Amino acid sequence: MPSSLSRARYAEYRQKIREKRQSEKSESRVPKQQRSFGRLLLEFVRLMRDQRPAVAFALGTLTISTLLKLTPPAASKFCIDYVLADEPYPSWLAARIPPNIDRATLLVLVGLVVVAVLLVETMIHLWGRWAATKAANRIQAATQKRVFEHAVRLPLHRVYQLKSGGAASILRDDAGGVGELVFSLLYNPWRAIIQLLGSLVVLTIVDWRLLMGSLFLFPMVYLTQRTWVRRIRPLYRDIRQRRQEIDSHATEAFGGMRIVRAFGRERSETGRFVRGNHLMTRQRLYAWWWTRAIEVLWAILLPVASTCLLIYGGILILRGELTLGDLIMFLFYLGMLLGPIAILATSAAQFQNNLAGFERVLDLLEETREGDAAAKTRVGATAPPAGEITFHDVSFKYPSGDEPVLEAINLTASAGGVIALVGASGAGKTTLCHLVARFYQPTSGRIELDGVDLAELDLESYRRLIGVVEQDVFLFDGTVADNIGYAGRDATREEIERAARVAHAHEFIQELERGYDTIIGERGVRLSGGQRQRLAIARAILADPKILILDEATSNLDSQSERLIRESLGPLLAGRTCFMIAHRLSTIRHADRIVLLDQGRIVDQGSHEQLLQRSELYRRMVQLQTTDAQEQIDPPVKTG
Repeated sequence: MPSSLSRARYAEYRQKIREKRQSEKSESRVPKQQRSFGRLLLEFVRLMRDQRPAVAFALGTLTISTLLKLTPPAASKFCIDYVLADEPYPSWLAARIPPNIDRATLLVLVGLVVVAVLLVETMIHLWGRWAATKAANRIQAATQKRVFEHAVRLPLHRVYQLKSGGAASILRDDAGGVGELVFSLLYNPWRAIIQLLGSLVVLTIVDWRLLMGSLFLFPMVYLTQRTWVRRIRPLYRDIRQRRQEIDSHATEAFGGMRIVRAFGRERSETGRFVRGNHLMTRQRLYAWWWTRAIEVLWAILLPVASTCLLIYGGILILRGELTLGDLIMFLFYLGMLLGPIAILATSAAQFQNNLAGFERVLDLLEETREGDAAAKTRVGATAPPAGEITFHDVSFKYPSGDEPVLEAINLTASAGGVIALVGASGAGKTTLCHLVARFYQPTSGRIELDGVDLAELDLESYRRLIGVVEQDVFLFDGTVADNIGYAGRDATREEIERAARVAHAHEFIQELERGYDTIIGERGVRLSGGQRQRLAIARAILADPKILILDEATSNLDSQSERLIRESLGPLLAGRTCFMIAHRLSTIRHADRIVLLDQGRIVDQGSHEQLLQRSELYRRMVQLQTTDAQEQIDPPVKTG
C-alpha cells in the first residue's frame, strides 16, 4: 500500500517537473527561483568573511603545488629521448649537462630530482589543504550559528511553518553542507584551472595540432552543464525539502507519542513515515539517473579522445615529425588536462547538491525577521517604564488566515493593574496577549507602552519586561534549576529556590530524587501537569517582569494549589501590569477590570459585579461555571 501511494505521488511530482520545464522554456531560460552560479559564488564569498585570508592562503599554496606537479611529466621526455634513446641534446640543454656523465647516473639524478619535487609538492599541498579544511569547518560552524540566530528571530507563524524537525534539518543538512563548498566551489575548480592553463602551455609547445584535437572536449563541458547539471540542482532542492518534511513528521510523532499510543496510531504514523521515505527514495533515484548520464558520457568521451590522439601521435612518430618522448609527455599532460575536467563533470551532482542546500540557506537568511523594521529605541533608556499598555483601534488576522481574529480593540491597562480576559474559546483572548508580547504585529492600529508605539521600541529590550505563563507549559530537557533559571541567566541558587517557594513548587521539588538537580526529561515528561505549571510560574516570578501574562496559568492545579499560588501572586502583582486569561471565577473576580470578548471584539468591560448586572453573556458564563462546579460536588446518580 505505501509503495502504490508513493508511486502515485511520484507520478504527480514528475508531472509537475515537466510542466515547470515547459513554462521555463516559454517564459525564460533560467528558472525564476534558481539563482545564477555567479550570484551564488558572490554570496559564498561574502559568507566566508573572516575565513577569506585562510582560503586565499590555501589557494596560493595550491597554485604552487599544482605548478610543481606539472614538472615530473617533462622528465619522462628527457629520460626517453635523451637517456634511453640516446638522442642528441638540444643546444640549450647540452651546455648544462656534464659531458662525461654516463646515462645510468643521469637517469638516477633525474629520478632523485623528480622525487624531491614531488615531496615538496606534497608538503605544500598538505599545508594548504589543512588550511582549507579548517576554513571549511569554521565556515560551517559560523553558517549554522548565523542560520540558528536568524531562524529563532523569524516571525512566529514562520517558525511554526518550519517546525522543530524541519529547522533541525536545515541546520544539519543545508547549513552543515555549506562548508563543503570551500572545496567544490573554490578549491577543486581553482586546481583544475591552474592545471588546465599549465597543461595548455606545455601542450602548445609540444604540438599545437594535438592540442587542437584535445580542445574539442571543452564544448562538451559546457553542453554538460547546460543540458544536465542545471536540471540537477532543482531535483536536489526537492529532495532536501522532502527530507525536511520527513524529519518534521518524525519529530512531531515522537513528541506526541502518548497521544499516538493512546489512540493506537503507531501503525498509521509508521505508514506515513514510510510513504514519505518511499517518495524521497524515488526522487533520489530519479536524480541518480541524471547524474549517471553525465558520468557515462565522460566515461565514453575520455577513452575515445585519448585513443584518437594516441593514434594520431603514433602516425606523427612514424613520419619522423614527433619523438616518442614528445608523445609520452603529451599523453601525460593530456591526462593532467582532462583529469580535472572529468572530475568536475562527474562530481557535478554532489556540487549541485551542495549548491541546492546553500540556496535554501540563502532563502531562509533573506526572510524578514521580527522587529527588523522597528527603530532601535531601547526600553528604559531615559526612564524606567511604568507599564501602561494601550490598544488603539487594533485589528489582527494571522498571516495564513483570511478572517480577522481581533477587530477594533480599544483597551487601556493601567500601570500595575490586573486585566482579566474572559470569553468563549476562540474569542481572541490568547491572540490579544500575543500582541502584548509582540509575538505578532497588529494588522492595523497600534499598541503603546507608556504612550510610545511598540513598533518603535527595540524588541529585545521590550521582551525583557515580559513574563509569560501559558496553559501549554514548555519545559526543557534539563534540571529543575535550569528550567526555573532560564528566566535569568545569572540567577543564583538562592534566587531560584526563592521563586520556587513563591510558586509553591519547593515542596515537591525537595521530594524529587535529586531535588533541584533532577533531570525532568523532554518537555518535563517526568512531572505531573500541575508540577510543570508551578515550575513555569516560578520561572516567570524569577524574571521579575514589568508586564505579566498568565494564560490559564492555574488551569492544571488543584483547588488547594490554586489558592496558595493566588495568595503568593498577590504581592508579586503589586506594581506590575498583568493580563490574565482564566475561566475560574475565583481567579478573575478580584481583577481590577474584567474584559469580555466575543468573536474578536470587546463587548463589555468592568468589575465582576458590574458585568453581572449588565451583561447577559457574562451571566450565562458564570451560571454555566457555577452549574459545572455544583455537578462536580454532587454528581448525578445513575438510575435503572
